[in-house]
Amino acid sequence: MLSFSTCWNSSRHTDGEVMVDEILSLGVDTIEISHGLKVSLLPGIRKAFQAGRIKVSGVHNFCPSPVELMIDAPDAYEFTSHRPHDRERAMALTLKTIETAAEYHAKYVVLHLGTVPMGKPSSKLTDMVVEGKLNSRKYVSEKLKMIRTREGLSRLYFGRAREALAKIAEHAEKFGVPVAIESRSHYEQVPNEREMVPLMEEFAGPWVGYWHDFGHVQLKANLSLLDHYQWLSRMTPWLIGCHLHDVIWPERDHRVPFQGSVDFDRLLPLVPKDKPIVWELSHRRKKEDILMALPLWRAKFPDWC
Repeated sequence: MLSFSTCWNSSRHTDGEVMVDEILSLGVDTIEISHGLKVSLLPGIRKAFQAGRIKVSGVHNFCPSPVELMIDAPDAYEFTSHRPHDRERAMALTLKTIETAAEYHAKYVVLHLGTVPMGKPSSKLTDMVVEGKLNSRKYVSEKLKMIRTREGLSRLYFGRAREALAKIAEHAEKFGVPVAIESRSHYEQVPNEREMVPLMEEFAGPWVGYWHDFGHVQLKANLSLLDHYQWLSRMTPWLIGCHLHDVIWPERDHRVPFQGSVDFDRLLPLVPKDKPIVWELSHRRKKEDILMALPLWRAKFPDWC
């Protein structure tokens, strides 16, 4: 199933049906309702959905966007936060997102679980890569420092994420919508790869699974934190679906496919053909570039359309 995220165009529309029409004009009839979507857009989406004009593959938490936020901020409230109010708000918004997904017969809800507060070491590594220092002695030293710090802090924040997921899974089962834990773009985010596997071993089943973001994982691969092919191979048994976007080396993601360095030819055959593939593109991407890429995608990968 080929789907298209509303993150590309929701910010420039005031009518949800007009937003849907723009995506339909690309030749795609299925959407993922993304985070950052204003509640005022839902009536128009609902109208198009009830008329059978659009299908909804899934919903990305938080959706609709919290009314108190003026910008798209899917990590404004985190299950790992030190502030009880933030954790409670994250939970309330997530449970509401699951209910929204059920209304649109969605097949999944994509979740972020949180962050370990340790500054931005991934960004520091990225800056070094841009400077041509990948795998230099200083780079390796900084990377090992980041990993050691992250491991030392992991228990508390991973524990909060696990506790939240247990409650979320119950709500997912109640409303019949699986939740998919997304691969994140920064090592300080929760879960990292070492945490994701035991999380799946504990929770994976009809109502919890893994969401693979090609761009996010490629960012980590570009920092030599993992091997993209090996990681996707390991996670395929728990896979619910994928966000698809390209990455221009080393850190410019959410690009139109075929504009960057993600090796879709090698990676995509690891994805079962029945899993949703959602193009998740930045709002800055041009419509003409998308219209050029979609026919090429369908020609190269007809089984994932």
